[in-house]
Amino acid sequence: MRLLYLDLDTLRPDHLGCYGYHRATSPNIDRIASGGMRFDQFYCSDAPCLPSRTALMTGRFGIHTGVVGHGGTAADHRLEGPGRGFSSEYEWSSLPRTLRKAGFYTALISPFAERHSSFTFYAGFREMHNTGKGGMESAEEITPVALDWIRRNAKRDQWYLHVNYWDPHTPYRAPAAFGNPFANDPLPAWITPAVFEQHLKHVGPHSANEIMMWDDKANPQWPRHPGALRNMQDLRQMIDGYDCGIRYMDDHIGQLLRALADEGVLDDLVIVVSADHGENQGELGIYGEHATADNITCRIPMIVRWPGQVKGGSVQAGLHYNLDWLPTLAEMLGQERHRAWDGESFTAALNGDPGMGRDHLVISQCCHVCQRSVRFDRWLYMQTVHDGFHLFPREMLFDLETDPNEQVDLAGQRPEVRRKGAMLLDGWHSRMMATMPAGYSEDPLETVMREGGPMHARGQLAAYCERLKATGRGWAVEELRLRHPGEFKD
Repeated sequence: MRLLYLDLDTLRPDHLGCYGYHRATSPNIDRIASGGMRFDQFYCSDAPCLPSRTALMTGRFGIHTGVVGHGGTAADHRLEGPGRGFSSEYEWSSLPRTLRKAGFYTALISPFAERHSSFTFYAGFREMHNTGKGGMESAEEITPVALDWIRRNAKRDQWYLHVNYWDPHTPYRAPAAFGNPFANDPLPAWITPAVFEQHLKHVGPHSANEIMMWDDKANPQWPRHPGALRNMQDLRQMIDGYDCGIRYMDDHIGQLLRALADEGVLDDLVIVVSADHGENQGELGIYGEHATADNITCRIPMIVRWPGQVKGGSVQAGLHYNLDWLPTLAEMLGQERHRAWDGESFTAALNGDPGMGRDHLVISQCCHVCQRSVRFDRWLYMQTVHDGFHLFPREMLFDLETDPNEQVDLAGQRPEVRRKGAMLLDGWHSRMMATMPAGYSEDPLETVMREGGPMHARGQLAAYCERLKATGRGWAVEELRLRHPGEFKD
């Protein structure tokens, strides 16, 4: 048996053809999906990249591993303490180590561990290739490494290859020679000129006026990535830049598939396509960032092509986490469940059970904001502890069936649904706190707040308020001062 995992950074599913997108961004991914199962409600438990990949590799929530942020204490795995043996528990319970126990040779092509100094990401891999640019790689720098590995190893049995592409991540980087295959395609229909006008009034990092986070200074090295959006043409540049990154990456995935076919191993190969998180493209007033605990940042693609096991062209609508993949894979490979995993196997879903899925999901973000949200029924309930300077209300509620792009907050109109979301969140939190690792009693979200708030929202607010005054949004300054007095020295 051979298994290829395509780890595609910042890829939101609704920008893929197989998930219904109107642009031809993903013909090769679509081909994989046609031969496998597409999961429509698949979420990372903890966003963005460092918390998400930690959950994937450990099968555990960030509240248990301690990894919920990009800096400070909450960016490091919790120590095991006196109970640690000669090797850490992670060494024996991680996803690649589970594959090793099942007899697989495990190989990784990714710069991720170095990008975040998260070297536990390597645990269980036999062979690691760091492509060397910390996530600034373009596909043409990753594909040759993967093709070389395929040429040397494809015909051997029992291997797992984890390949990490970054092209949908900012800055949008498809080479100029690639052109723009979407120049004549319509933009997503929900961003009308009237909606865009409202986005121009939004405040906070990565808003339409500050795509580069705190200002509008574009980098000429990345012409597809604007510094600000001032009109619908700028908006097109932004969306086209993201979609070109997806299509460029998809073309390179096609190269891998052709090489695997040439080696005679493609037909029986298990292929998994997924991502660490999505990308806000106007939702909640944010562009080009994965900054919230919402349906856009936390919903990710999950496609499993498993010849002889999973029915081709099938769809699973149940709710699942990325941390559920590890116990699922273990069960599929006949391995025992590890006591530390929070994930639940969805093997029954892969076997065709249409009712398989969780009752609800709790999703988290503590890097740009501090939020926890609950995905249940048709609803997304969001609770904000730190607004990341976006002036989000404490509670928000969206009907994803009628409003998938989260434009109408119904928290005030549907108090009974809001209360149910809050109840589900409180219940989850109580269960998580009751099962904390030995020696730990603080929720890492609280750790982030105690250390000064989310890392990407520290130390810039006073200067940013001057920019707000200069750009006609001075009305927000007093409210920001009231919410975040510690950010001002006066």
